Amino acid sequence: MIHKFGLAMAALTVGASAFAQTKWDLPTAYPPTNFHTENISQFAADVDKATGGKLKITVHSNASLFKAPEIKRAVQGGQAQMGEILLVNFQNEWQVFGADGIPFLADSYDAAWKLYQAQKPVLSKKLAEQGIMLLYTVAWPPQGIFVNKTINSAADLKGIKWRAYSPATARIGELVGAQPVTVQQAELSQAMATGVIESYMSSGSTGYDTKTYEYIKNFYDTQAWLPKNAVLVNKKAFDALDKPTQDALLKAGDEAEKRGWELSKKKNLEYLELLKKNGMTVHVPSAQLKADMKKVGDTMIKEWTEKAGPEGQAVLDAYKKM
Repeated sequence: MIHKFGLAMAALTVGASAFAQTKWDLPTAYPPTNFHTENISQFAADVDKATGGKLKITVHSNASLFKAPEIKRAVQGGQAQMGEILLVNFQNEWQVFGADGIPFLADSYDAAWKLYQAQKPVLSKKLAEQGIMLLYTVAWPPQGIFVNKTINSAADLKGIKWRAYSPATARIGELVGAQPVTVQQAELSQAMATGVIESYMSSGSTGYDTKTYEYIKNFYDTQAWLPKNAVLVNKKAFDALDKPTQDALLKAGDEAEKRGWELSKKKNLEYLELLKKNGMTVHVPSAQLKADMKKVGDTMIKEWTEKAGPEGQAVLDAYKKM
């Protein structure tokens, strides 16, 4: 009996080694319905298919495995083999992570893509020092101004109650002479309903999700900045894969990047249409408003460069040459 059992076990072991399956975890902070998560799920399915099931990536959405601030460290320490982060969230650790959060530096998808190309070499180098590989990035829809009156210049924002939810948005408010009020997204609808704020900057998706159109009737499509999510891989875990599996992973990453950027553009237009459908006027900013906001951006670029030092300057120089 033991002999038969032993033979059966040996046969199983041989079968398993002939098909060694690797299982990876990929935590992300966003819900399954978010376009970033949908894109990642497609990526995981592509890897599964391309490797014939040799590499199985389980996507853990909605911060179910690790909370947003913990994901980068989890990938670095190998608790998760992959993970998705919002780069600007890590600016305090290293200023260059926040390059795509500088307002009015890259104000379109094309410009955001160029900024990414300028940022990528230093980004990859920094992450490599931490034992991490940058697999791909995808931009969020661009940020505009929601405001309860029509505006033609930055002067029209003077004294207005302006929602601040980050150092950058508070600084923009200060520079245009508005009154910054700190309000987190969960309290946004209430703050608009009670007149605590009259204006804020975000993407069309936030405007739609929070039903901003019930309180504020104007959106100025300034495309102020397009922050990026980055999908990271633990380098040791990558190195442990065989060459065909590594190649399949990299190829699927390239495809996810292309698909994700296209998806972001499509979603942006969809959200703007939904805002219009719900009674909001979507404005193209006037030349004066654009010029005023560019001045705000120039001040903030200068402040960022002072903090970011030579590495930051190198990114800006490379971007300007493109």
